[in-house]
Amino acid sequence: MSEHCEEQEMEAEALEAIFMESFEVLNSAQPFKWSVKLMPVDCGEDKEEEERLNHVVIKLIATIPLDYPETSTPELDVDVIKGLAGDQVKEILAVANEEAEANAGMPAIFAVCEAVRAWLADNNVKGLDDGSMHAQMMRKMKEKEKAKAKQEQLQQFESQKESQDLTTAEQEEMTVRKRRAEGTPCNDENFYVWLQNFEEEQAQKEAEKEEEGEEEKGGKKKSGEKADVTKDRHTGFEQFSGKVGIMSLEAIEAAAEEAEKDSGDDVDIDDVDEELFDDDDDLDDLDFDSDEDSEVDI
Repeated sequence: MSEHCEEQEMEAEALEAIFMESFEVLNSAQPFKWSVKLMPVDCGEDKEEEERLNHVVIKLIATIPLDYPETSTPELDVDVIKGLAGDQVKEILAVANEEAEANAGMPAIFAVCEAVRAWLADNNVKGLDDGSMHAQMMRKMKEKEKAKAKQEQLQQFESQKESQDLTTAEQEEMTVRKRRAEGTPCNDENFYVWLQNFEEEQAQKEAEKEEEGEEEKGGKKKSGEKADVTKDRHTGFEQFSGKVGIMSLEAIEAAAEEAEKDSGDDVDIDDVDEELFDDDDDLDDLDFDSDEDSEVDI
């Protein structure tokens, strides 16, 4: 008995609880051998319904190695019960082995059965065991249609993924563009929202204008206060009239007399330039007695 025997027995009990009568133990000693009957539609105990709805039925045979599931995968085989030919058996085995490899290191029989059942559901049609040329041609056509449908699904999935990968900013931009193209219908609700926002904006503008006006008034007041500095200054009339005690008329006359004393008594005649008076001819020409010259035309 291997060290994995208990784990393999526990897996067998779980498979029996799931598949019930469809699960069968073919070899109860190691290496264990199990069989699971698989069909597209599980009809329970209704055999007539099962026969009517299921066109393909198989038994999946699994031989369990001693070191399964730690290092090995089960050895798989297929027994055809209904509706399948050799080519389909090969496809089923390929699907089963691929799923077993994907679940290496853990109990894999249930996952393999589900993968095989999905394949049977996709190929649940009559005549798959028909080896005639017509039947083969029809199967190929259906396979092409399925491949095309899968390709379309893949493309749709990729496009959805790309749309999901868009950044928040790009999504917002697309929303704005769509809204601009469609327009926003006007109703009572959004009109009152717009009106409220508009009135708030207008009130804010009015408040800003009032603040600017107050600032301008404050500036003018400051300039007026600055002009008041010249208020205590005296005019020239006040200064020379003696009203403020700075300078009187008597002080001006005294200052003039003092200036005359400082300048000297007489002017020395020798200091006069005689050349200025040499030219007497110009004076002889003047007629001071003429009445006509003394009249001034107005």
